[in-house]
This record gives sequence, structure tokens and C-alpha cells, in this order.
Amino acid sequence: MTHLVQQDGVYVLDLGADENRFTLDWLKQVDAHLDEVVASPAPLVTTAGGKFYSNGLDLEYVLGNPEQLSAYVAEVQALFARVLELPVPTVAAVPGHAFGAGAMLAMAHDWRVMRSERGYFCFPEVDINIPFTPGMAALIQAKLTPQGAIVAMSTGQRYDAGAAVAAGLVDSAAAEADVLPSAIARVQPLAGKDPGTLGAIKATMFAGVLRELRTPEVHGA
Repeated sequence: MTHLVQQDGVYVLDLGADENRFTLDWLKQVDAHLDEVVASPAPLVTTAGGKFYSNGLDLEYVLGNPEQLSAYVAEVQALFARVLELPVPTVAAVPGHAFGAGAMLAMAHDWRVMRSERGYFCFPEVDINIPFTPGMAALIQAKLTPQGAIVAMSTGQRYDAGAAVAAGLVDSAAAEADVLPSAIARVQPLAGKDPGTLGAIKATMFAGVLRELRTPEVHGA
């Protein structure tokens, strides 16, 4: 179950305490929380209560409802697009594993802080035979160097926190107890930024990525 609270002038959105897969209900909950953030703007930190930040797509739903694949992927990509251009500073506080679409959600934030002692950041699509959509690929490539994107996207490498920092997947690593406080401290000083201006800057910076994420045609999943 997701929940949103305010802490030290920053919104903290807990994505849940299990694998936090992108079920249809979970997507609706997160979207409703983002409505709250936009209605009363303040910096946003997303985190999770268990050993997963998110394990990504609801593969059980995808395999059981192939006729809904395009609509489902469109909803997932709409979440990525919304976070990417959210008109407030954002940081993902990653307390454990971030895989596949869960890692992409983290990449949609402005910054990422990862737990140093445990957890992997990984795009396993090449190993589970699920190609990236153009929107998903554009999102990852917008945040990494070309060589970094090649390695992360084409090898399925599992990055621990140190390797993730070196690769540019996350901005910093912290001990378990410090992941959330570090994330909050990163965006607290940015609380006064004008939402209209910041949103416009992000929309311009990532115009191509946003266009791909909002393109209804699905190439892969």
C-alpha cells in the first residue's frame, strides 16, 4: 500500500513494502499522490518500506492479458513522463532492489540515492526477452552517457551501489538509515523553486523523451 506524508517540508511517497510491481491499482494510487504534490507543490522523495524499491512491470498481468499490453504500457510510460517533468525537485531514495521498470521510475527522478550495503539496480530486459520501448530507451539514454547506456541496457548487469554511482545510474550511496535523510537533504534547499518555471524547464530539457513516452505505438514491452 502506498502512502504520502510531508516531512521537513518535503513530500515522502512510500511506494509500498513488497515488490511494488506496477499493478493497475498501484499505478492509480501513485498517480493520485502525484496529484496531491502538484496541487500543493513541495519537493518529492519516493522510497519504499521493504527490500525492493520496485520490481517493475506486473508480468503476471501482462502474460494473462496480452490484448491489454499496449494500454498497460501506455499507463506505465505516462507515469514515467509525469515524474520526469514534475514541476518540483524529485529524488528517488532506493532502499533495495530496483529492477526493470522500477529502475526506470527511479531514472525519471532528478536524482537518486541508493542504499550502500544491499540491493541491485538493473535493467534485465535483455535476459527476460522484453525489448525496451522507444520511450523507455529514450528515458534511460537521457540520463546516462552513451557507453553507460549500452552496458546497462544490453548486458543486464546488476549494479551494486558503488558500481551504480560509478556508472551514473545513481548520484550517491548511503547506509540504510541514511538513505531517506540524504534524499530529503538533497531537495530541501530547493523548496522555493517556482513550479511553473521548473516544470517548463524540465519539459524543454526532456521534450524528445516525453514525446516518445507519450507515443501510443508500442515496440516491445
